[in-house]
Amino acid sequence: MGKVIAVCTSDRKGIQKTDVQSGFFETDWGIQGDSHAGKWHRQISLLSADKIAAFNEKGAGVVPGAFGENLVVEGFDFRSLPVGTLLRCGDVLLEMTQIGKDCHSHCEIYKKMGDCIMPREGVFARVLEPGTISVGDEMCIEERKTPRPWQAAVITVSDKAFEKTEEDTTGPAIVRRLTEAGYEVVEQLLLPREAAQLKRHLMRLADQRQLDLILTAGGTGFGPRDIAPEASLAVAERQVPGIAEAMRAESLKITRRAMFSRGVSVLRGKSLIINLPGSPKASMESLDAFLDVLPHGLQMLRG
Repeated sequence: MGKVIAVCTSDRKGIQKTDVQSGFFETDWGIQGDSHAGKWHRQISLLSADKIAAFNEKGAGVVPGAFGENLVVEGFDFRSLPVGTLLRCGDVLLEMTQIGKDCHSHCEIYKKMGDCIMPREGVFARVLEPGTISVGDEMCIEERKTPRPWQAAVITVSDKAFEKTEEDTTGPAIVRRLTEAGYEVVEQLLLPREAAQLKRHLMRLADQRQLDLILTAGGTGFGPRDIAPEASLAVAERQVPGIAEAMRAESLKITRRAMFSRGVSVLRGKSLIINLPGSPKASMESLDAFLDVLPHGLQMLRG
């Protein structure tokens, strides 16, 4: 059980938020009047009160809202909770969607202290059920009545599609197939064939969003910019060779060129990362090689 210490908002992004004591949380939007509200997965940001207190013991002297957080709550270590956790506060129901965030530019707190806790301790949520939250309200973890759908991301790795000299038809085709199979595709990205950028997104999706499945399409051949396998192996904690072998075996029934695919399948945390070929036809053939048995493996990862 936790207790709300502050409810903070701001009228524009990039500034500290102010404790307004109470706010209306709108379904699939956020706090009415807050600059970070919108139809995305980071509608509400939360920080544990004890993390702020510990930071202030170092001389930071920050107040609620200084890190851009919406809710400060005592009694919870949000960082230790898994993505998908349901948080109930009166009528309001929140679902955690991300842990931590990338910090692209250092805030004033970092410049003063040489550190900022929000990138590693802050968590984010979306609003599932609306209502008002006020300072002093109690918050608790609510059990799910039904299992959470498998969540996935699809990344197309293509210089030409990224530069808009050709259309990305592979990514949308994969998204449609996953959606038909009951998966919730929460992100679809289009990236150039740059290993560093692909690695950064793979780590973000696995560590911060904790997605069940991350599929990449393209960049698995012999060319010098075919970097999907290298990027995936660089972030991997364990390999899952059986999936890559099954994809190649299925594709070899159609064309012997499938033997030249270098795609891999790996695990990072509880996320399964799989490299698919770049063409729509080949990616569908590869996906069909394992899609029907995939829930078994994902369930083992969830535990």
